[in-house]
Order: sequence, then C-alpha cells, then structure tokens
Amino acid sequence: MTEAADAHAPATLPKTYDPAATEARWQGAWEAAGAFRADPGAPGEPFSVVIPPPNVTGSLHMGHGFEAALIDTIVRFQRLQGRNVLCLPGTDHASIAVQTILEKQIRAEGGHKDDLGRDAFLERAWSWKAQSEGTIKGQMRRLGYSVDWSRERFTLDPDLSAAVVEAFVRLHEQGLIYRGEYLVNWCPASGSAVSDLEVEMKELEGQLWHFRYPLSDGAAGGIDHLVVATTRPETMLGDTGVAVHPTDPRYAALVGRTITLPLVGRAIPIVADEHVDPAFGTGCVKVTPAHDPNDFAIGARHGLPLITVMAKDGTMNEAAGRFAGLDRFEARKAVVAAMEAEGLLVKVEPHRHSVPYSDRGKVPVEPLLSTQWFVKTEPLAARCRDALERGEPRFVPERWARVYRDWLTDIRDWCISRQLWWGHRIPAWFVVSETDGVITETTPYVVARGEAEARARAEERFGAAAAAAGRALQLEQDPDVLDTWFSSGLWPFSTLGWPDETSADLATWYPTSTLVTGFDIIFFWVARMTMMAGAFLQEGEVPLGGRDTWIPFRDVMIHGLVRDENNRKMSKSAGNGIDPLPLIERYGADALRFALVREVAGAGQDIRLDYHRASGASSTVEAARNFANKLFNATRFALMNLGGETPASLGLPPLAELESEDRWLLSRLARTSAQAAELYAGYRLGEAAKLLYEFAWNDLCDQYIEWSKPRLAAEDPADRRVARGVLAYSLEALLRMLHPLMPHLTEELWHGLTGSSADTFLALQRWPQPEAAWVDAEHESAFQFGIDAVRAIRNLRALSGVKPAEKLSVGIHTATAARQAFVAANREKIARLVGAANLHWEPEPTAGQLLGIVDSDAQVGLTVPLQSLEALRSRLEKDLARAEKEIAGLAGRLANPNFAGKAPAEVVAECRENLAEAEAQAELARRRLKELG
Repeated sequence: MTEAADAHAPATLPKTYDPAATEARWQGAWEAAGAFRADPGAPGEPFSVVIPPPNVTGSLHMGHGFEAALIDTIVRFQRLQGRNVLCLPGTDHASIAVQTILEKQIRAEGGHKDDLGRDAFLERAWSWKAQSEGTIKGQMRRLGYSVDWSRERFTLDPDLSAAVVEAFVRLHEQGLIYRGEYLVNWCPASGSAVSDLEVEMKELEGQLWHFRYPLSDGAAGGIDHLVVATTRPETMLGDTGVAVHPTDPRYAALVGRTITLPLVGRAIPIVADEHVDPAFGTGCVKVTPAHDPNDFAIGARHGLPLITVMAKDGTMNEAAGRFAGLDRFEARKAVVAAMEAEGLLVKVEPHRHSVPYSDRGKVPVEPLLSTQWFVKTEPLAARCRDALERGEPRFVPERWARVYRDWLTDIRDWCISRQLWWGHRIPAWFVVSETDGVITETTPYVVARGEAEARARAEERFGAAAAAAGRALQLEQDPDVLDTWFSSGLWPFSTLGWPDETSADLATWYPTSTLVTGFDIIFFWVARMTMMAGAFLQEGEVPLGGRDTWIPFRDVMIHGLVRDENNRKMSKSAGNGIDPLPLIERYGADALRFALVREVAGAGQDIRLDYHRASGASSTVEAARNFANKLFNATRFALMNLGGETPASLGLPPLAELESEDRWLLSRLARTSAQAAELYAGYRLGEAAKLLYEFAWNDLCDQYIEWSKPRLAAEDPADRRVARGVLAYSLEALLRMLHPLMPHLTEELWHGLTGSSADTFLALQRWPQPEAAWVDAEHESAFQFGIDAVRAIRNLRALSGVKPAEKLSVGIHTATAARQAFVAANREKIARLVGAANLHWEPEPTAGQLLGIVDSDAQVGLTVPLQSLEALRSRLEKDLARAEKEIAGLAGRLANPNFAGKAPAEVVAECRENLAEAEAQAELARRRLKELG
C-alpha cells in the first residue's frame, strides 16, 4: 500500500457527518481485518509501544483518554512513516485497589473476606477483573486505539506470572531479594505494608503535646525532668530512650542517666545523637524505635530495644498496658488525659504538620516493625544512573531526567511483600515442619519456581535432619503477594516473551521505542522498569541478544495533567472528574482526541478542558467537532467538483501549468508536510495539531477553494483539470497528515475521496511526500499579500455599509513591484472575491477613496457612493462621542484616590483595561474621520 492511492471511482458521502456511525464502522473494519496486528517478520524499522496498563478497578477516566490520544497519535504517525509498529495493550491487576473494592463489597453484604476463604475470594476477584477489563477494552476501542489485540496482556496471565516468579527467583539468587524485619509503612485499612511511593503526605492542622519525663534518680544540676514534645502521644508507650545533641551543654551531664517513662514505669536511657536539633523545642527527643523511621535509626546506633505497642489493625496491643485494645486515636486521647491527671502535661500547642496517608487505604499509615521481603535497590539504581549519564533513556521534556536521577540517587530498599490475597503469591515456601507446623520469624524457607522445585530444595537442605528426628517434611507457601509494581516493572519485556530470549517479539521490539506516561509515576514505575531491565536484560555490562542497550525504552515522553474547567486537578475526592464517554457520545472520539492533543502547549504541560457540568457541553471539544465538520464539508465539496475522478486518476499537473493559487497551496503543503512530520517525530503533538488545523481551515478551505472555485467548474478542460488535480492531491495529503489525530474521520473521507477498496486502509498508507522544490517563499509572501488585501477590502466594504451585491471601484496601492505584478496577474480573481466593478493598482491612492491599511507598505481604497460616506461619517462621529464620554468617566474614576487606592486590585485593573480599549476606539474613529476628509 504505497502513497499513490488506487484509481477507483470516488465514493459518495452523506450530507452530514455522523461521528458515532463513522467511528463504529472503522473500528470494526480495522479490527476485523487485523490492520494493527504486528508481525516481527514484516519490513520496516521496528517501532514499539507497550501501553501503560490501566488498573482493572472500574473504567477509564479523562487522564486515560488523554494518554491514549497521545500514544495513538504517535504510533499512527510511525505507521505512516513505514515503521513495523507494535502497540501492545494490557491491564494491571492492581492488588491493593481491587482487594479494597472487593472487601468493601463483601462488608456491605454483611460478610468478611475471611468468611469466604482465599479461593472463593479469588474467584470473586477474577469475576471483577472480567467485568472491569471488558469495560476498559470497550472504552479503548471507542477511543480508536490502534493496538494489537491479539497480543493483549494482563499482569496475572500465566506467562506473565511465570515471568514474575522467574524474576523473583533470579533476584533472590543474586542476593538482591532478602527477607528481614524492618520498619515499614503499614496501612491499617488494607492490612498491608505499603511502599514509600504509595504514601501521600497531607498537610493537617494538629497538636503538639509537651510532656514531662522525670529523671529516675532525682535531680542533677538542678534538673529533675526532661520535656519532650510529640504529635503522636500514644507512641510514648513504646519509648525506649530520650535523645539530646552531643554538644548541647544543657544536658551534657545527663547523658548516660535514665528517666522513668510515665504511665509505664520503664527506665529508659538518655543518649547523645547528632540527629537531634538542639534549637528545636527543648532539644530533647523521645525515641520510639519501633514506630518511627528516624527513631529506628537512632535506636540502631545506640542499641535501644524495639517495643511495638500497636497491632496491625491500628489498635494498641498488650505492650501498651492499660491502653491495650483501644483504637490508636482513642488511645491518643486516653494517654493525654492520663498524663494530665498525673501533672505531666506541660502544654498543648496547635501544630500544622505533614501526616503520611496510605494512597489506597486513605488512612494515616503507621510505621510498624514487620518481617517483609525487600529488594536491594542501590545496585540496580547504580546501573540506571550510569545509563542516564549516557543519555539512556531520553526524557521529553528533558527536565524530568533530573527528577528521575534524584530518585535513583536517594533510594531505600523496596518492600515488595503485601499482606493481600489478590496478586502474585510470593514464590517462597516455609519449612514449617522445622517450627512445629507454624510460620514464625525463625522458620526457614526456600525460594523456588514451583512447589515441586521447592520440595526438592527443602529435601536437600532439611530432609535428612527431619528424617532423623522422625518428622515428615512439611511446606507452606508464603501467604503474601508481591507489590503490584513488581510485575509492572517487568512489563516492557515480560509482555514480549521474556524470559524466553528466543522470542521473536522480544528480538524485534525490545527495547521499546517510546514510553508515554505521567510525571506522577516516574518513581512508581519508570525507575522500577529500568532497574528490572538492568537486572535481566544484560550480562555483566553487555546487553543480551546483541542489542545496543538494555534500557527498556529509548524515549520517555512525560505528559501533564488534564485539569478541569476551573484549572483544578481532577480527583475522586474533589468530585471534579470528567467522564470521557459522554463527550465521545456527544461530539465523537476524534473531536475529543483532537481537542485534548491540540490543547497541549508543550510536551509535559498540563491542559485545561472547558466543561459545563449542568449541560455536559464542552466548548473545547465542540470547536474540534466544528473542525471535523469543516473537513467533512470540504471533502463533500471536492467530490461534487472533481467530476467523478480521484487523486490517482487526476494526477498532479506540471508546474508550468499551475496558476498562482495552485503554486501557493503546493508550497504551503510541502512546507506543512515537512514541519508536521518534524513535530510529530519530536513529540510536539499539540503544535502539529495546531499547524494542520491552520493549513486545513485557512489555507485549503478558506483560501484555495475560494480562489479556485470558478476554475473547478471552468469550461476550459485543461484549466479545470489543473485545479481539480491540485485540490484532490492536497486534500488527500492533508487527510494522511491528520490521520494520527482524527483517525476515523480521515479514514472515512479518504475512502470517499480515493474510492479505495474496503480492505485498503488509510491507516496503513505512507506519509505524503510533496517535492521540496515546490516550496517558494517569495510566492507565498506575494500570495499572502493578496489574501491580506482581500481581507482589508472586505473590511472596508463592511465599514462603509454598502450592500453586498453593489459593485465598487477598488484600488490596491503599493510601491512594491512584486506586489503590483501579483495584483496584475490575479486582477480578475481579486475583483471577484471583493465584489469590485473594476480593480486598479498604483503606488498612491487617489482622492475621494475610503482607505484601509494592509500593512506598512500597502493600502486599499474604495470609491464609495456619497450617501454611504455621509452615513459612515455620522456613525463614526457618534462612535467617537460615545468613546470620549466613556474615557472621561473612566479617567475620572482612576484619578479619584478613594477608588484607585481602596478598590480591589482586580477592579482597578479592569478599569484601566476598559480605558485603554475606549482610547483605542476613539483613535480609530478619529483616523477614519480624517481619511474621509
């Protein structure tokens, strides 16, 4: 399917554009024909995108719609460039999110997940997945996503699950996965550990409680107590020390002594640690190693014990003494009351501070000691930092590379275990026969690819001892699942067949070409994909498979957010989200896609979507729908004026036969084609959309069709054929260039224009190749003068008030020889366009003309009937009087100190703007009156 379309007869188009029918027709046709099914053996340079998999948590939102529009624009452009394109779709199982949804449903039914049991719960989860995934796939199809559905993936698919197990086993064998007790972020709502990146910091108005802690052995140096401050009084029950700065002279004599912990009676030491800021508060810090990450570090440095006083459901445990069983927030009130009753509450201050919230559970997280699985991230991050120094991957915009680098530089080990049922179960088996049949902190384990391999490994290590002791070897798989981002980190290569290095897809399309994603998951996802790739797609420092890099994507295009009509970030909590489907149903998917992409001012910038919530209307999307109508009507006009021929049958006439507007349009087309290709390739998609909009609306529709209209139906067959050939060629090229942005509409119009068979698709054609020699800057400048002159004359006619059908004497006045030559060559065309009885040109205007300015070098003039001039003079005088009256009033207000100094700033600014506008109107009226004489 080459650039030259088949020479079939053109089809007919209906009178009006029906987006719903058009889009459904071509979505079905593309999919039925397997138009986007990728073939690793096909010709063309490989280009691949694995789409960011949406979570199976319901349906897509406007952010997904925006991302889909960007990705599909990119991949459709690459197909037009002749690349061998793979666009691979899929969805993510979203462990915490889906389990939270299902547990809420079960509770609403009066039950609990534990009542169901793991197997029944997972059956319910798979049913939910099928329902949600079906909804998401339907929405993706509605958007016109040109993906290869035959390669669709789900993160819990058997082959992807096998890849997850393989990755875990290899990382464990490399010493990069370990199991240990560490302080983790615990979400009491979901009953699971969450990573640092799943924690959202919220600024809240809280309180700072100051407590008196008495010295155990009485006063020393006049001090018999220390004062500490805390925002979480309930954690004091787990204090095992108080820290002061080593150089703080106030407490130097107290280091090494003990205080008696109130309410508990435990003696805890006073330690010196440089973490303490002596200038903050009293310079004394309570140390609770089991409930605060900074305290954990202090405790480790000083050998302080770790006492956990809170259970995983957010209630206080037995170590909390009389407060056991209370909810953590109830315990907070009770502890404060008890301290006050004992006279140990010094003061309470209001305190605004950051509180960590679980992004999924929507409750404050608790730092808790827990035995979990971790990935050692620094060795993996080091490889990624080295690659970034080589420019891999390339970030667009470049500024996001710094954010990526900073995250890789300041990194903690990654907690990858989650106390959930929905997800990839951790491939570790505990040898519970060694610990009386239960999993304890000391139960040995083996990591394996399956139960049979686990049993063989356990038999090798523990079989002989178990047999000697008369015990049967008993294994139990770890009940926890992996962090969702662990499997997502493998997405760019597990979806292509890894760990099978012989996979044709992996050999052809890895590394992928472009990742399109939001800035908010650079940490969650982008960095984890590069770290995982570094672990598995290279050996030593050499990429596997003869590739030039192991990095999973060459380019990372970071996009911004879609903001609402008030320029606010959309969120469920704010209730200001915009559902893309009603907008698609109202305006069409192409209109929504074009509107979203056209709004992008630059790569990575947020966009604002105008939306009227009461009516469901959007002026932004409506404008794009109007553009679609313009294209549709222009194509219908062309079909009615091409005499039953197509671009292929008409061909393109020789340059020598072209008239002025033909040369101008082909020059503009050649320039636009080159610029649009550069913009698309550089991910400047919004600029490409604006460029093509201007070419289509202004150059082709408003100018060329208007200038060439008589020639399309001319009696001279040669002249007629030239105009038809240029129109057909240019319109067909425009449809190709617009196809990435508006795929359904352009496919429909292209088939109508070319008469191509139903199994031949515009989506699989090639980018237009106008000849570079067509670009003629000098002629474009001359023709633009003609456009501007026509506009100026039409404005003068409107100003003069003469009837549209009245023919006037028109003059175009310029001293530039090239412009005079252009007017002379196009005299009849310009006269027709402006309704002139006669058209003349000379360097200077003649007396009695109504004048208008084209630019600094040219004017236009109308010879207007006297009665029209008098009516115009009267109207201008009234306009001037009205403007001067407004100027006087506004200037008076601004001169009044009571107004200028006391009125709101925005009111004063508006007044100044109105004054400037009135002065401009007055000046225009004076100039017009002067021109009238």
